[in-house]
Amino acid sequence: MTDRQHDLIDAAGRILTRSGVTGLTIKNLAIELGFTEAAIYRHFKSKEDIIVAMLEHLLENANDRCKAVMDSGFPPDLALLELFRSHLRYFKAHPHFVVAVFSDGLLEGAGPINDTLFKILGVNRMYLVPILVKGQQQGVFTTAMSPEQLVQLVMGSFRMEMFKWRIAQFSYDIESQGDSMLTALLALISQK
Repeated sequence: MTDRQHDLIDAAGRILTRSGVTGLTIKNLAIELGFTEAAIYRHFKSKEDIIVAMLEHLLENANDRCKAVMDSGFPPDLALLELFRSHLRYFKAHPHFVVAVFSDGLLEGAGPINDTLFKILGVNRMYLVPILVKGQQQGVFTTAMSPEQLVQLVMGSFRMEMFKWRIAQFSYDIESQGDSMLTALLALISQK
């Protein structure tokens, strides 16, 4: 991705945070950057392409952060906490990704956007399942549910917390609130 494309994505993120998905238009993006609409079309063919590029950037970043947690050698319960704490820190610093990832109906029917969102879910699942399996094997996490069911529970809880933060217009400290949710969730799935 070129520097100019990064600039466009950052500006698109600012618009998403301020105005939501409906406010993100090529015209508004051109105004935000002081460009012509034609200049934006030289870098991206459509609003959809901009959102896909934004999500692909998030995908790469999420993979790097998850891999760092896995490589840290944390025991399963701490690895689970740190994985989601890293997401909380990242989303707090970049709330526009919350709008992009947790907006129901984001350009519904837009195949490339949905495909990229599915890849993001896949990356999280790819790192979560081994943590949960290891935790079950070590007696840290409950075996009353399969690892897949635990993934649904954990990711669903995280999604709900992000959704609440977004509709509250990012008005509270997501790290503190998210950490409280994660601690409660850990107590719920703990074998202890």
